[in-house]
Amino acid sequence: MENIRKTLYLFVLFVHCACSAGSYEDFFSALKRDDELAVSALLRRGFDPNALNPAGEHGLIVALREPSLKVVSVLLAWPKTNVEARTERDESPLMLAALKGLTDVCQKLIERDADVNKPGWAPLHYAATNGHLAVMSLLLDQHAYVDAASPNGTTPLMMAARYGTPESVKLLIEAGADPAIRNVQGLSAVDFAIQASRPESAELIAAVMRARRPKGTW
Repeated sequence: MENIRKTLYLFVLFVHCACSAGSYEDFFSALKRDDELAVSALLRRGFDPNALNPAGEHGLIVALREPSLKVVSVLLAWPKTNVEARTERDESPLMLAALKGLTDVCQKLIERDADVNKPGWAPLHYAATNGHLAVMSLLLDQHAYVDAASPNGTTPLMMAARYGTPESVKLLIEAGADPAIRNVQGLSAVDFAIQASRPESAELIAAVMRARRPKGTW
């Protein structure tokens, strides 16, 4: 009788492991296909939404990178999904969504208490990099620090000046960004714009700098 019980236990364990392995493969395959129905079914069956793929990447991160936006919506609606997962480069889901200009996704992440002012590189840096004005405005409305400093002291205004658009530079300046800040290399936002051959952005920033200089006296 004891041997029979052990045999049954091992059989159940084998079946459970086989099913789990199948669910794991099905989950990440569904992420790639943006198959929200398959992902929803797996979650209802108890699959962990925070499982990591063989590369060590969180499911929500994988879905955002594709992007598989229908699956992203499913994962964000699932209460057990960790919205503060990180990539190996310390990128958060909100940062990836900001980089892609996914305003609705950013809003959902914020509603799930995603960190708007993540230390180091922040979502506002990423939104400014591609000049996504709607995302930038959303983050600023949620009290994103306009002069957030990356590990090397780079601010969102510097990223907008080098990679973004004049409109994104203007938005940050109007939000109170300090154009006089320099990063650890001693570069200012004007320097970033000049290096990237972006004269319109450089002039916008320089005009603010000139306006801040004390007026001459007789």
